[in-house]
Amino acid sequence: MIADISTSLGTDYYLIEELLTDEERQIRDKVREFCDREIIPVMNDYWDRAEFPFEMIPKFAELGIAGTSIKGYGCPGMSHIAEGLVGAELARGDGSLNTFFGVHSGLAMGSIAILGSEEQKEKWLPQMARMEKIGAFALTEPDHGSDIVMLESSAVRDGDEYVLNAHKKWIGNASFADVIIVWARSAEDGEVKGFLVEKGSEGLSTRVQTGKMGKRAVWQAEVMLDNVRVPAENKLEHANSFKDTSKVLTATRYGVAWEGIGHAVACYEAALQYAKERKIFTRPLESYQLIQNKLANMLAEITHIQLLCFRLGQLFEEGKMTGGMASLAKMSVARKAKQVCADARDILGGNGVLLEYLVAKHLADMEIVYTYEGTDIVQSLIVGREITGVQAMAPSRKG
Repeated sequence: MIADISTSLGTDYYLIEELLTDEERQIRDKVREFCDREIIPVMNDYWDRAEFPFEMIPKFAELGIAGTSIKGYGCPGMSHIAEGLVGAELARGDGSLNTFFGVHSGLAMGSIAILGSEEQKEKWLPQMARMEKIGAFALTEPDHGSDIVMLESSAVRDGDEYVLNAHKKWIGNASFADVIIVWARSAEDGEVKGFLVEKGSEGLSTRVQTGKMGKRAVWQAEVMLDNVRVPAENKLEHANSFKDTSKVLTATRYGVAWEGIGHAVACYEAALQYAKERKIFTRPLESYQLIQNKLANMLAEITHIQLLCFRLGQLFEEGKMTGGMASLAKMSVARKAKQVCADARDILGGNGVLLEYLVAKHLADMEIVYTYEGTDIVQSLIVGREITGVQAMAPSRKG
């Protein structure tokens, strides 16, 4: 067994540290210390058993980071750079818990903050910021992943209520969430709209998905809504088309890009320490040219994605980030981070597949990151649409 690698070596080859504000450093260090103390020592077991660590929720709440960049309503109102650093540090600690937090704080709280009415924000955001209420985000359907704009979930107005029918899949937190943001197509105008569906609603049922090869400790569920009635005031006021939904997805893709940094850094640091301590043919592994070459290339890729995400964070803060920019970051980071994790597993040899060395878990989780929030190909087509002005994802059937 290699020496303890739970304390970050602080991989920052181009000294991005010097560009952070004091508040951003404090937030990053608080989350890093939390991960080193509370998450890394225990999460392998939860991941192996595919169990969610419910006892972590109150500990998360004590950090006071839920809601990240949302201003007001008891949320921290941190910068978008700090928000990214939170995602990177949580992913370095454990990808499953980062996804749990991202769904709750980013997708669910973000939907309410971006698209909700003032009354909806006042009702839900303070409780969710304290993590007294947990949120989920139900968009993906079994037959509609990348082509989610074609979703079949329906919402029919009936007096002062909407009647929802839907079958959703891959919905993180849904099996225990207090509120689920359900996206369905309105029968009135055919547009996609968002609804706040509360826990215990009649006709709402969930089933935790099993057999996953990654993100095993976060519970994702199939969600069924069978004539679920929700009050009309539970429709997100400003969620009136898929363009509105995309506002939330663009913001969360930003966070997923930073998540890739966390997985890559964790694997690089594990591989570097292993190379320093492991001897093969009587020599330290780090003394071999091929190993140094691999480590140098891993560090180069990490530095690339760190700088990319940092600049994107600046643009987000200035209100200049576009959907294509967020997609380019998610696409590039996921591809590079996945390779860094694979290279780390190669350096560790057979030990690279053992949970105790951490790399195997990050590599498996990174496979999930590569797909969720839009696959590599979908991200490239979003960028392509922005730079050419031509929609290639769903080309016309004419001609």
